[in-house]
Amino acid sequence: MIFQYDASQEKCPVPLVNLRLILKKMQQGDTCIIKLSDEGSKNDIPKLLIKLGYCFDQSIIDTSVVEIIISQNS
Repeated sequence: MIFQYDASQEKCPVPLVNLRLILKKMQQGDTCIIKLSDEGSKNDIPKLLIKLGYCFDQSIIDTSVVEIIISQNS
């Protein structure tokens, strides 16, 4: 399943809280695509993903929006 979450209009901690809920729903083989513009979220979410052991790729969509693609491998 692919979860998509556009948090580009939200400020931290809302994207972090909502992403935690999505991560709990994810199963092996699932992917989550999240878009962020808030500086706090851009810093905190990758740190959380590393801490929890998720694989992810991060790319810049435009000058203010970052897209993170998270994989649930285990």
